[in-house]
Formats: sequence, structure tokens, C-alpha cells
Amino acid sequence: MKEKKVITATIVLYNEEINELSKTINSFLNTPLQKKLFLIDNSPKDKLRNKFNQPEIEYIFIGENIGFGSGHNTIINKIKDCSKYHLILNPDVSFESSIILNLIKTLEKEEELAMIAPKVIFPNGEHQYTCRKYPTVLEMISRKMGIFKNYVNKREYKNLDLTKTFYPDFIHGCFQLYKTEDFVKINGFDERYFLYMEDVDICRKIDVLGKKKMYYPKEEITHILKKGSSKSIQLFIRHFLSSVKYFYKWR
Repeated sequence: MKEKKVITATIVLYNEEINELSKTINSFLNTPLQKKLFLIDNSPKDKLRNKFNQPEIEYIFIGENIGFGSGHNTIINKIKDCSKYHLILNPDVSFESSIILNLIKTLEKEEELAMIAPKVIFPNGEHQYTCRKYPTVLEMISRKMGIFKNYVNKREYKNLDLTKTFYPDFIHGCFQLYKTEDFVKINGFDERYFLYMEDVDICRKIDVLGKKKMYYPKEEITHILKKGSSKSIQLFIRHFLSSVKYFYKWR
């Protein structure tokens, strides 16, 4: 029988910049817990196959871009009896070695808590507003056009004291720490979303499960955040299509 890990994690890759990715991987591997990291490579070529040969890493080459949620879901059957906690991790974040352990301690205090996420900052120290209320059509139009800013700010909980812990509607998916049992129960991400909105959707699935999500600002991570959909027409179209699927699903 294989030894059960305290925590597993997945990073979905697509033509990643090696230096940024190495920082993320090292941040996780420096965590003082029994752990395993799955690298899910959606890139067309397996250039990273021999880059990370540590025993705590399993590299899985997909060979085609199956999307963010589908990539993370490839390991559901591997982790259901393998770990107590599971971390969804972007390839462009970094954090101190104590953060995961401290988040686990908080996650374990509440039985109804399924997922926890820390404060997120940009490399320059500026706050990233990763907690949001569930999106509305008006909010998405306002955000894109730069109008109704007070309304948009409230949708990002900017009217609250964000130095304090609370339970938001949803939290962006660059760093989401789950109880593995709950992640498996909701069957991970909805694979109908190729990219964008899958993090919103999974938070709604947590609601349906009768569980909660916690924003925990006593711990913080750094996230580069590339904002691809604002720079690429192709990614903007993907974002739009995912939004249509989301609003149709949840009415």
C-alpha cells in the first residue's frame, strides 16, 4: 500500500516560462509536509519532461491543450486515496514554506469549510482583489467598459476590511487549497469551461455541497497575473464563451 501524503498539488502547464515555474515548484517543495506535485503539461511538446526529476514530482504529458479545468481533473482518481488536502496552483506564484501548513491548520478547524485561499499580491506588493461576489452581466460589461466603478468595487468586496477573514462567494483559482475529500465529491472543475469561469463555477459547486470557502489574509502569496484575455482577442473570445456557459448553467 502506498504511503498517504498530507498534501497533493497540481499545476497545469502550457508553454511555461521555466524561471517562473521553477519558483512555484520550489515554493511547494519547500513545504515541510509529506507531499506530491503533479505537473500536467498541455503543451504540444514535452520539453519539461526531464527538467524536474525530483521524487515528489510526477510529470504527466497530455500533448494537447485540453484546458485548465480538464488538466487539473486528470488526477482526481490519483488523489482520492492519496492525500488529505489538495492544492490548485498556478505556474506563476511564489510563497513562503510555512504558508500551506498554516492554511491547513485553519482549514481543519471548521468541518463545513471545503476550501481556503490566502491574500494575493502582485510582485510590486500591490493587492490583488481575488475575492468576488458571483458575477452579473452588468458587472462584466461595466468591468470591460470601465463604468459604474463603485458597483464593480463592491463586487470585489472593496467596501469590506480585507485584512480580516471572511467567506466570499468565490475566490480566483491561482491558489486554492481544498480538503481532498470535498474536491473529489464535487468532481473537480466543470470541464465544459476550457479557460476562465471554472474557478467561479467550482465555488458554486461547493455551495451546492453545503460547504464554505474562506479568504484568509493572514497568509499571503505573490502572483504575477498575466491578464491574458485583456491582451489577446482569442483569449477574450474564450472568456466571453465561458461566461455564456456559466450564466446559462446557473441562470
